[in-house]
Amino acid sequence: MNYLDSLGAALLALRVNVLRSVLTTLGIIIGVAAVISMVSIGAGAQARVDEVIGSLGSNLIIILNGTTTTGGASLGSGAVPTVTEDDAYAVQKEVPEVLAAAPMIRGPGQVVFGNLNWSTIVYGVTGEYFVAREWAVSDGRIFSPEENRGAAKVALLGRTVVENLFPDPNPVGRIIRINRTPFEVVGVLEDKGQTPMGTDQDDVVFLPLSTARKRLLGQQHLGGRTVSSVMVKARSSELIDQAERQIRELLRQRHRLRSGQDDDFRIRNLSQILEARAESSRTMTFLLAAVASVSLIVGGIGIMNIMLVSVTERTREIGLRMAVGARSSDILAQFLIEAVTLSLLGGLIGIILGLGGSAAFASAAQLPLVVGLRSVLLAFGFSALVGVFFGYYPARKASRLDPIEALRYE
Repeated sequence: MNYLDSLGAALLALRVNVLRSVLTTLGIIIGVAAVISMVSIGAGAQARVDEVIGSLGSNLIIILNGTTTTGGASLGSGAVPTVTEDDAYAVQKEVPEVLAAAPMIRGPGQVVFGNLNWSTIVYGVTGEYFVAREWAVSDGRIFSPEENRGAAKVALLGRTVVENLFPDPNPVGRIIRINRTPFEVVGVLEDKGQTPMGTDQDDVVFLPLSTARKRLLGQQHLGGRTVSSVMVKARSSELIDQAERQIRELLRQRHRLRSGQDDDFRIRNLSQILEARAESSRTMTFLLAAVASVSLIVGGIGIMNIMLVSVTERTREIGLRMAVGARSSDILAQFLIEAVTLSLLGGLIGIILGLGGSAAFASAAQLPLVVGLRSVLLAFGFSALVGVFFGYYPARKASRLDPIEALRYE
């Protein structure tokens, strides 16, 4: 009796008890589907984090205002403006690891075009800001250094502002009013989407830094050349930590801070923050996949139980086969093939359900659908191993039955 004969006999035995076979594979189906779904959802979340990192810009460091203590009481984070435009220019000039350092101020603004208006956030920036954020224009241009030095009344609009103010998707050359001051639209920025906190990055208006300070936001920035923050782009990801150290040393020198005195500014490495989020997502995915794998073990135990019942029910059949010449190895192969076949069928159904569930969840959660071939093969291969592992004992028990005792079994 060869293995093809054993396979045929195994399939015939499974077909006789279709309902029991299906119920036996439920654990395997659920386990494989859960593993594939969890890994796929985790990969989709990771892809979303990567998209967010790409939208914010790579290799970013943010310098923020710090705090001071008055009468023993801390005034709170960012309460005192301590970072200036000159600090940003010094960082770009004196720290070789830095590609661009962009000072920035910000404040609310009411934008008006015709009979439409929109409340948004107005940023005053230099051209280096768009280098640091890797933010290009879809229409028009970025304002020039001359326009920044001359406090020109020009503006760059985010896509959300354009959609809410203009029927024409290309408003370049139009005149808008921001807090009653007229500005010419010179460009529209490409879509950036949302930040990790859910903020719409495209709901913004950018003005030259000098324009925003002199014509729009001056009352909020009375401290001369102080800024809200400085966006710094390192030349590469490998240089971020070194750049951060150099920036801290330079700013402490410029702010005349003594040894042991706390920084009066804050430095945030955005890449590290987002990488921490990505790492937590990967860890959670691994834990969920590990929990889902327990279903495979439970399914394997179910297969072993059913196969033991099958051996008991088919004792006379086993004795008859042995009586007409079947060897112990033939009986072992037949029952082992039955167990593995159950596992593989459950694995195939689980793969289909897992892919369908992943697609449904990704669509509902608006995540990218990422299905790794490795996770599919791993789940399917593990289901086959479960069949072999939990099917071997019942198959071995069947193969060691005494033919005479088996024929006498009632």
